[in-house]
Amino acid sequence: MDISPFRAKLARAMPSLTQLLASHGSLLVLDAASTRVQVGLWRAAASPCWHSSGDEAGTGLFAGTEAVLRAAQMKIGDIGAFVFCEGPGSMLGTRTIAMALRTWQVLKPRPAYAYQSLAVAARLAWTQAPRAFSVIADARRDTWHSQAVGADGAMPPLQRLAATALPDGEWLTPGNFRSWAQPPRPAAICSYHLAEIFPVLADGEYFRPIPAPDAFQHEAPAYKKWSAQVHSAATRPSAPV
Repeated sequence: MDISPFRAKLARAMPSLTQLLASHGSLLVLDAASTRVQVGLWRAAASPCWHSSGDEAGTGLFAGTEAVLRAAQMKIGDIGAFVFCEGPGSMLGTRTIAMALRTWQVLKPRPAYAYQSLAVAARLAWTQAPRAFSVIADARRDTWHSQAVGADGAMPPLQRLAATALPDGEWLTPGNFRSWAQPPRPAAICSYHLAEIFPVLADGEYFRPIPAPDAFQHEAPAYKKWSAQVHSAATRPSAPV
């Protein structure tokens, strides 16, 4: 049975935070895109609970999860669905979260939904002051992740651009994001504090169903084919005379 049409339909279905809570009852939010690991527990009939840590992802993720579950007197098996940041941001942090989610899903299958860091940061910034701007983050090798926002709040797909190709207008960059280079001109800092961001995501389409959690990449990685060659006298380089 070909399930690709079903997967395509699933990928187009972008539920809001309100719909996720109504469908699943409880959501465990995991984010290690920045230098602060943020873990949240959202429940339909209770106030959100958040935990933030400057520890590396392999420590902060599990400590934060334990903290929010303990505060709610819940266990990991009680969670209805997972919500996580797929990037851009720390690749190591995001992959640590993906590994944890795949393990928890093996123990008890549950849906996972991904969101993108720059899109949710942009939503908060636009809500605070509606206007056109771009949220950027260092993508290394003189390129930048760029999330454009229109004056009406509309957002086209995330792009990776050369520094010289970044758009005109106002630039913002999320707080606590690692950077290896300075942008071509100054960018103001915008909040990446999820306790502030998530309340403004209630009715927007920011969460994408993910069958197998992983880190976001603009394109699939390419691998060079390796051809094995047996070493012999014929293939050994000649010694200098």
